[in-house]
Amino acid sequence: MQCIHISRKQAVLLLLTFLVNNINTVNNEIPSSNEEHNTTDASRPKNTNQAVNFVLTCPPDLECRHLPIQCLDCKLRENCTYGEDNIAECNTKSQVKCRGEQIFKKKYLCRYCYQTEHWEHTCEMKATCESVASPRDIYITNCTVSEDILCLGHRTFNKKVKCNWTGGYRWSTALALSITLGGFGADRFYLGHWQEGIGKLFSFGGLGVWTIIDVILISLHYLGPADGSLYL
Repeated sequence: MQCIHISRKQAVLLLLTFLVNNINTVNNEIPSSNEEHNTTDASRPKNTNQAVNFVLTCPPDLECRHLPIQCLDCKLRENCTYGEDNIAECNTKSQVKCRGEQIFKKKYLCRYCYQTEHWEHTCEMKATCESVASPRDIYITNCTVSEDILCLGHRTFNKKVKCNWTGGYRWSTALALSITLGGFGADRFYLGHWQEGIGKLFSFGGLGVWTIIDVILISLHYLGPADGSLYL
């Protein structure tokens, strides 16, 4: 039998190789904590926020017929006569939970959603227009029908509306400042007209003439806030 002689250095290298191979085998057999975490996350619902919003929109403690329209599937007749009353067959959506009968009838007026009255829908108001312009500015915005209104077509639509926003300025406050402290430009400063306010201040209200003119302009709503908004 022939003996194989190896050096101490070669023996250390062989031992290290053996240990590395065993460690790799163990790592391949035992799943890492990251894999377990990923598996757990995959089993959880991904749209958690969407589910919460759905529950808030369609609360399960309400009667089915009182749920918002977005929680229901209703069949509307598109060949109806405009302005006539109609009956729609409605049922709750599959994921909705509510009290009472899930299949029922709802009364609606034959019209498209963009034909609803202004109090039956809400529109996004824009603060980039001149409310005090003459004639008043008109812009196009998105409007959404109220949740209890049944109508044909898309529930969100475009509509032309008059500029009608306010920055929080009160007409009564502006008029009171104009009458009492108008000679010092307080009314102009309050409304955001800083340059005119400074001019009024150093000219003592235009020797009283400018003060009287501003009182008349504010009382007639002709002079408004500098940002173009309406008075409260």
